[in-house]
Amino acid sequence: MPEYDITITVTDRGNPPLSDNETITLELLDVNDNVPQFPQTFYTIPVMENNAPGALLSSLTAIDPDLHENQYLVYFIIEKEIVNTSMSMLFSINPENGNLYALKTFDYEIEKEFLFHIEARDSGVPPLSSNVTVHMIIMDQNDNTPVIVSPWRAQGSVVEEKIPRSTDKGTLIAKVIALDSDSVHNSRISYQFLQNTDATLFSLDQYNGEIRTMRMFSYRDSRHQRLVVIAKDNGEPALSATVTIKLSTVETALKTYADMTEVPLEYDIFSDLNLYLVIGLGSVSFLLLITILVTIVLKCQKPKPSKAAPPSRNSVISERNSTIADSTLVSNDAYWYSLFLAETRKGKLVVRQPVPKGSRYIVSSIPRSTGLTETSDSAASTLQEIVNTSMSMLFSINPENGNLYALKTFDYEIEKEFLFHIEARDSGVPPLSSNVTVHIIIMDQNDNSARYSVSMARARLCGRGKDREIHR
Repeated sequence: MPEYDITITVTDRGNPPLSDNETITLELLDVNDNVPQFPQTFYTIPVMENNAPGALLSSLTAIDPDLHENQYLVYFIIEKEIVNTSMSMLFSINPENGNLYALKTFDYEIEKEFLFHIEARDSGVPPLSSNVTVHMIIMDQNDNTPVIVSPWRAQGSVVEEKIPRSTDKGTLIAKVIALDSDSVHNSRISYQFLQNTDATLFSLDQYNGEIRTMRMFSYRDSRHQRLVVIAKDNGEPALSATVTIKLSTVETALKTYADMTEVPLEYDIFSDLNLYLVIGLGSVSFLLLITILVTIVLKCQKPKPSKAAPPSRNSVISERNSTIADSTLVSNDAYWYSLFLAETRKGKLVVRQPVPKGSRYIVSSIPRSTGLTETSDSAASTLQEIVNTSMSMLFSINPENGNLYALKTFDYEIEKEFLFHIEARDSGVPPLSSNVTVHIIIMDQNDNSARYSVSMARARLCGRGKDREIHR
């Protein structure tokens, strides 16, 4: 109810009581609080192709329960482009009643469907709206005539074929193929004889259009046969196309295409070109084999041993590809590089020379003022003795707490320092480990008395006319 009548009565307490009344009309004002609603959320509209432009397709009406101007609805199409074509160029909707119209003639073979939205908006403040999806389906009409593509012939001409008179029963004479661009249902083609000179001589498959002989030719059969085949689609009404085939029989047996394809082609396998290709391939293979053999021989040759470097204070042996777990005094190229940097900072020259008969190196650090000289036999034997000594014979480590112990007495005049690695490994699976480099430096003690290098020296002194001999 948009309004109400309210009556108010006033009564006093006198005797007799007096009263009076007043009627008030209460009018309710509408608020735009209802959204327009379509009966459906999705509309599927079928449209037959070849429709007339401006034809009514459907009426889409929404309902708004509000009053007065709040219930006045306006309809419009939400713009959407399809292949650079706007929906407003294809369809039109009446903004007052929602009637939908087509603005052009649709062709099923070009466009089969459209999907767009229509919005209904009321006139309230603020305006409320809702939209609905429209699926426009173009229905196919049987408006395309079948086109015969095989056997090909010019427009209005007759197809001529020659067949041997000795053709066997069931031989394929010709095959008619027609195409229809309509939908699947309307494009189904069936084939029939519209004219056949001898109905007992030829048969036509109505589904694939194959024409075959039903029997062999006899002397009574005419040399010229005329066949008219009609290809008809499955539309309503049905559309058709025809082709005329003129068959001529000949006495000379003509090989069919199928028989010709079964005959293998004869060609000379060892032609000049093939021979050149075989010779070239063999030459390249031979050169590749020689190159591989030479490479293998060069790889297998052992490098010539070179002379060892002179021993000095920081001489150690570096072995390639050695691991941290080795207990001998060895190191890889990374250690050689670190030793090179450390000794270079001290102003010394670092030399690395290979050890004969082995993949090891002697690494020596000497003062830059000292040149490289040949090592003596005693020095070389001392260095070799130090190098060939296992670390486990010199030092011991407690595997539980890492305490490091010396196993022998060291002499500064024989060995001045040691450099090795200690590894800590956990008991996990797989085990993980890390290592640390230990540099043991032997400190010198004054444990050697001074000695003369010459046991006795003689000198002759002249004084007061007498010679004196001094022994020393």
